[in-house]
Amino acid sequence: MTQLGFIGLGTMGSEMARRLLDASYDLAVFNRTQEKMQPFIEQGAKAALNIASLAKDSEIILTCLSMPADVIEVYTKEDGILNNLQPGSICLDFTTVGMDTSIKLAKLAMENGIIYLDSPISGGPEGAVSGSLSIMVGGDKEAFETILPILNVLGKNIQYFGNSGLGSAAKLINQYLVAINSLAVSEAMVTGVALGLNSTQLYDLLKTSYGDSKILRRHMEEYVLDRNFQPGGQIKYILKDVKLANELVKQAGIEPTAGQTAENLFVTAIDEGLAELDMSALIQVLEKKAGVIVKK
Repeated sequence: MTQLGFIGLGTMGSEMARRLLDASYDLAVFNRTQEKMQPFIEQGAKAALNIASLAKDSEIILTCLSMPADVIEVYTKEDGILNNLQPGSICLDFTTVGMDTSIKLAKLAMENGIIYLDSPISGGPEGAVSGSLSIMVGGDKEAFETILPILNVLGKNIQYFGNSGLGSAAKLINQYLVAINSLAVSEAMVTGVALGLNSTQLYDLLKTSYGDSKILRRHMEEYVLDRNFQPGGQIKYILKDVKLANELVKQAGIEPTAGQTAENLFVTAIDEGLAELDMSALIQVLEKKAGVIVKK
């Protein structure tokens, strides 16, 4: 069976790796925090000593990292993926990075005879657990078709968008809407409560009206009304995403008016110590200004 290597066992990566093991894939894992590898070793994965050894022993590498800088380092450093992976191998990066980063890495990989697919994901930890992620892929189509069985273990909505970078572009457009909708939900709910409306009654109205959205339901039902802000998607990562998305909008010749407003509020949220909380905690910035709490 094809040897897979998985790098990055964080909130999302750990669940994805677990699904691959459950599907009986031959998997080796590496994580900077070594203790995170232990549960996977117990489940049957091989533990890699470092990225270089993982790359040398793998035919397909999957990465799920935090920041674009992490992706560039893991792929391009001397003891990283591209300098140690055998020609003909395939890399899939599930991290949300800029379109330019994906294009650059695909070009560097090609120079080494390696195929790099930008394959960012959406659906949160619950989607990673259930294998229902949306996966947006850019890069070589033949390679995409080769690894499609792997993606089918991880996701339900798998879209091939075309050239390198287009998977990342699709993900950033999604994140643009996530950030803007998070801002809109926060403003609407805080305004209603500040004016004297009952938060639960207001939410019940909105979710059955044209004001409804997946973000409205997610934020209100899973986080805000119960005042539980343990993260699915942390504020610091959404800020990273909306910054990248705003740059993408500018590349299209459009001014990201709504996106910039959202970015500014996410910056304020981080300045107020909310970086590690779920993105829905953005509402706390506006609650503080209005002097109200949106709750049941």
